[in-house]
Amino acid sequence: MKKPYAPESSDSALFRSEFTDVKPIKQDKIPPQRLSSKHKSADLTKKHDPLSEVKQRNATFQFSDGFEGYFDSNQPLKYVQPGADSYEVKRLRRGEYPPDLILDLHGLNKEQAKLEIAALIYAAQKQHFHCVCIVHGIGSFVLKKNVPNWLIQHPAVKGFHQAPLEWGGQGALLVLIDLPQVHSKY
Repeated sequence: MKKPYAPESSDSALFRSEFTDVKPIKQDKIPPQRLSSKHKSADLTKKHDPLSEVKQRNATFQFSDGFEGYFDSNQPLKYVQPGADSYEVKRLRRGEYPPDLILDLHGLNKEQAKLEIAALIYAAQKQHFHCVCIVHGIGSFVLKKNVPNWLIQHPAVKGFHQAPLEWGGQGALLVLIDLPQVHSKY
């Protein structure tokens, strides 16, 4: 029969002799408070880059909730900015323009959605993206009703059309963005 492994007695004795005067420490401190996720997200927002405020100001556009456009309920949701080419919106419907950016508004309230849409349009213009997709969902129809009314207020929106099924169908819009003209020095 084998003996279980035991440390050599001299090592064990040496170890004990070195730590004879050591006593366990009693906890006399209050443990750190664990922050809820609400506090954590507030702390994270405080630690942002200094340019974020400038970016946010540039990306905001004041949408009005009081403005309501007319959309024919018997047809797919679409809009063409006065003076813009309606053929471009037809190309949206056909799926000829895949979106360069996709914004999903699920889980956002109206105010958050407004800010995100304004930021999306700003980002699309800055990055020279011609087509974006806004997924508003259907849900309680709050965003489905308001998003088109907000979009027709923005001067950079050339038009939009209800998205084809592969991009969200009735719960999404494909939006054409008017890109700023790049001026050459030559």
